[in-house]
Amino acid sequence: MEESAIKIETIDAYISRYDRDIQAILQEFRRVIKEEAPDATEKISYQMPTFYQNGNLVHFAVQKNHIGFYPAPSGVAAFKEELTDYKTSKGAIQFPLTKPIPYEIVRRIVRFRVEEAKQKKKQSKK
Repeated sequence: MEESAIKIETIDAYISRYDRDIQAILQEFRRVIKEEAPDATEKISYQMPTFYQNGNLVHFAVQKNHIGFYPAPSGVAAFKEELTDYKTSKGAIQFPLTKPIPYEIVRRIVRFRVEEAKQKKKQSKK
């Protein structure tokens, strides 16, 4: 069966598909996100590990030469100055596999997205 045709249902299953070096990076991504977003639930969305809290909070995924981190357009825009060393697009950041992952930036972006989710929830109650 072609790899893209395999339906992944858990983050553990997603991570287990990769070699140990990549697994270690993905587990650290997961750990950092869980620390900053303890109320978020884990799921697979768009075939990527996703953390959900009043909507999709962040996603991450392995690509050929990088780890894609998807904190929504607001998460990229708010940290634009800190992300100048990385390729970014409207809602994505590419962390090359040839460089150390800047987990402290990931941590701050997740914290920012959690605050946005909390504000979204407050707004929806009005």
